[in-house]
This record gives sequence, structure tokens and C-alpha cells, in this order.
Amino acid sequence: MNRVRTALTAVAAGSLVAVLAPTGAGAAPASGPTLGPLTKAGCAAASGHRARCFAEYRAVHYPAGTRATTATPPPGLSPAEIAAAYALSGGGGAGRTVAIVDAYDDPNAESDLATYRANYGLPPCTTANGCFHKVNQDGAASPYPDPDTQWSLEISLDLDAVSAACPLCSIILVEGDQPDAASLGIAEDTAVRLGATAVSNSYGTTEFTGMDAYTAHYVHPGTSIVASSGDAGFGPVAMPAVLGNVIAVGGTTLTAAPTTTRGWTEQAWAGASSGCSAYIAKPAWQKDKHCSMRTVADVSAVADPNTGLAVYDTFGLGEDSGWLVGGGTSLSSPLVAAMIARSGHEIDGAGYLYAHASALFDPVGGSNGYCGNDYLCTGKKGYDAPTGVGSPNGFGAL
Repeated sequence: MNRVRTALTAVAAGSLVAVLAPTGAGAAPASGPTLGPLTKAGCAAASGHRARCFAEYRAVHYPAGTRATTATPPPGLSPAEIAAAYALSGGGGAGRTVAIVDAYDDPNAESDLATYRANYGLPPCTTANGCFHKVNQDGAASPYPDPDTQWSLEISLDLDAVSAACPLCSIILVEGDQPDAASLGIAEDTAVRLGATAVSNSYGTTEFTGMDAYTAHYVHPGTSIVASSGDAGFGPVAMPAVLGNVIAVGGTTLTAAPTTTRGWTEQAWAGASSGCSAYIAKPAWQKDKHCSMRTVADVSAVADPNTGLAVYDTFGLGEDSGWLVGGGTSLSSPLVAAMIARSGHEIDGAGYLYAHASALFDPVGGSNGYCGNDYLCTGKKGYDAPTGVGSPNGFGAL
């Protein structure tokens, strides 16, 4: 695979020029950075109705005396590769705002974001220039929640994913006091109130009796509400992704394939959650036959941490601190939210995606569990639960 790196430079309003330069074949050279052997979960499993974040990562190790520069880029997908894989061209999202909702505080969020964007030549997104806003669940700049080393990785992954998919979008980070349904619901309302075009939620808890009490927090006409399907494979589905007004984002394995027309291949990621709800009625726009209730997911993007996004995070990871490769459906959700925002449209629920499925890529192959080779756990032609109706192919279905 001939990897490319980019310097993305803002030009006239709403447009970008991508300057691409080859940096060698395949993974980084032996003298450069290498990936650690293990995939690690960003957040531990949560108990009760508390949510867990779905971030996963692989550590990046640099030889002594070296650092991540354009000459020795970190392993993992770059913004240019995300743009190439999903045919993102044209306007870069100026005037659009993506919000991410997470729990707890990441004290290094803005400085880590600055490092990430500078490494890839993306325009600065800071509090000072009005592009970046960090607030608590009530929308105030202080006090922030207690810091948390696990959720800070999630926050860094979300911020970098939005930057990669929508370089000119403004970003709002809303930090909930706790990873419970009440705090995250308040944060969701705040994100919309502050003007988000799309809101990404890279967290979830297994659906439960009584979750309808929180549904209203995820119903905001005119704003696209997006959530990760989860990283548990085929089985019980997660809230808020299962809610009828939410766009549930599954996960894929994305691999460069230079000899193909697209230049990439994509199939269901083994870790992506999918399944049939026990509580939520089937939306009118969902027509699959083997689940009489709401099926998860609706759409998908890369989530496999083995083919994930280069991410920068420095809070609390110890020897893993700095550059890493991030994945999980925590990656696919902010990517899709940012692509929707960049499209210039708002999608109320997933119905528009289903109606325009022919404008999406159709990941085929892969499985996230055993279901007798059924579409509920297997990447099939057309709709399947792990990848939904497909992955973005430009902005035709967004």
C-alpha cells in the first residue's frame, strides 16, 4: 500500500486544498514508529445503567530520540486517507458545528487537539479563534467535571476523528458530570442548544427497562444525533444507539486496496455490536425481516483498531501516552457525525440514509459473531446489522 500524507490548507471559504506526498509503502519503516501488539479498551465495563465509552487503541512506540513528524508520521489513518477512503471532497465544513458528548474532563483536550491538527497541517481549532469550545454539561466554561484517564482517551479520539473528517467544522466538547443517563442526557441537550449541526455519542449501556425516560434528550429536530453501536459483537444492543431517533453507527475494517476502483476494501469489523432490540419498536423506514423490533446498526465507518485512526492523547496513559491508533465504534460515530455536518444537511433519524442507500459504499464480508450466517451478524450485500445500509461514499446519502 502506498500511504499518503497530507497538508490540508484552508483556502476560500468552504474549500480545502490537499497537498499529498508519498511517504513509503505499507506500515512505517523498521526505523520508524511501530504498533504495540495488543488492542486495549479505553474504558472499563460499566455496571448498572452507567455508560462506558467504546474507545479502543493500540500503543505506538517510537525509537529513542525520534518523534512524530511529517517525516515519521504515526501509524494509523491520516485525514487524507479518511478523505480518500470515503470520497470526501469539496467544502471542508466551514460554518458547521459538530458536538461530542462525553463524561468527565480531559484537561489536555485542547492542547492535544492542537498537536494532532498541526501534525497534519489542519487549520488551528482553538478557544481563542472561536473554533473550539469546551463546556460542562450545563454549557458553562467552569467548573469542569473531575478528570478521568479513560474517558480522556475517548475525548481525544472524538476530537481527532471530527478534525479528520471535517477539517473546517467548529467543535463543541460537552463533558457530563458522570457517565450516567441523566448527566449524559443533560449534556446532549446542551450540545444542541449551543448550535451543533450534528452530535456524536461514543458511549452506551445495554438497553434497559425504563430507558424511555431519557429518550427526549436524543430527539432534536434539525440536529443529527449519532451514536456508536458498541464493541461487543452480535448480541444485546446499546442505548442510546438503539433509540429510534438516533443514527446508530456500526463498524468496519478498512483496508487499502490500490488495484480496486475505490482504492479500499471494507467489511464488517468483528468487534462491532449489532442486534435486535427487546424494547424499541421497528421504525417505518427499517425493512429487514428477521428482527421485528429496532435493528442496530444503520450506517457504518472504520472502527477496527488494527486499521484505525492516528490519535494524540497525553492524559493518563502512562507509557502509552502520545500518539496511538484509535478504534472501536467510538471512531466510526464521530467520523459519520462530522461527514454529515460537512455535507451541509441535517438528518433527523436514519430514514434518509435508508432511502439513499444506493449512494453509499456497501461493505460485504466479515462477521461479528454467530447467527447462522444471517445478516444480523454477517456483512451481506445490501443491508446487514453490523454495517447498516453502508458506509459514506461522499455526501450523496448524508
